[in-house]
Amino acid sequence: MKTCHQFNTVRAEYEREIGFMVAHSERHAGRPAAKSSAKQAASAKQRMARALSSHVGRCPECG
Repeated sequence: MKTCHQFNTVRAEYEREIGFMVAHSERHAGRPAAKSSAKQAASAKQRMARALSSHVGRCPECG
């Protein structure tokens, strides 16, 4: 699937954010902060999927 620059930018931003949260969760394993960060990472993955799906539906270059 060919994607545009904006799609790649949005995906990279979400993946970076998710990476930070997962790393935080791993560093603080066993603490409430780790559980919270892991939940936020899962939520961010869902938001990323929704945002990218919406983008593909609207973008003439991607869709």
